[in-house]
Amino acid sequence: MVAELGAGVPLIRTDIPQSARIWNYWMGGKDYYEIDRIAGDAGIEVDPDITTMAVQSRQFLIRVVCYLAQEAGVRQFLDVGTGLPTMQNTHEIAQAITPEARIVYVDNDPLVLTHARALLTSTTAEGVVTYIDADYHDPERIIADAKHVLNFHEPVAVMFMGVLGHAKTYDELLRIVHTIMDAVASGSYLALWDGTDDSRAYVTLCQNYTGTGGTPYVPRPQAQLKAVFDGLQLVEPGFASITQWRCGTTEVGETRPISAYGAVARKP
Repeated sequence: MVAELGAGVPLIRTDIPQSARIWNYWMGGKDYYEIDRIAGDAGIEVDPDITTMAVQSRQFLIRVVCYLAQEAGVRQFLDVGTGLPTMQNTHEIAQAITPEARIVYVDNDPLVLTHARALLTSTTAEGVVTYIDADYHDPERIIADAKHVLNFHEPVAVMFMGVLGHAKTYDELLRIVHTIMDAVASGSYLALWDGTDDSRAYVTLCQNYTGTGGTPYVPRPQAQLKAVFDGLQLVEPGFASITQWRCGTTEVGETRPISAYGAVARKP
């Protein structure tokens, strides 16, 4: 079943680059505008590793969702800042393992929501796919809307995949994550990754993107990202570069560390 929460008629800006569309371009997708391609190419010139980060972030998401659905037995997913639908989305991975899985996507980009209406229909008869039009700076609203679909008395996997750099401050980042994690049941999981500031090229790329008029994205130190998991039980191998988190020896692609770190952790 596919449901829709809080969606209106959005205005899509094609004169200002948008991070979800640029990310889609870097991943080799087709859902972007010329302004996004221009910004994306400019980013590649500054940091050629950005396309590796984009592709490897999807590989990380696949491994994370497989772990949560298969090994941890999670049946509910709250994917905050989902971005544009591409190959192997959260609901497709989870429901292939457990057809009854319920997935709530959250985003406030108009193009993401437009595509969600058309593309997030590949769900099982037993499961549910829902999307919420909301800014993650309003976690209370996300919780209220998600409760229409998810049972917050049972474990929920809360996911922030490469989006927390848009938080206005580090304190705001912590507030967003902690507000949602405080609302979910014991046995729930937090899964997140984000770009880090140990790559000067990546930091410059993000600064240049802000200069285009796009929503600022702030890479943060590894220590700050790791601290988001304080009070939770980290799943092995702990906090690591996304290319090295449960990466099998036969996986195709980069396995060297890159400036993108994350983890999965269980709420006691």
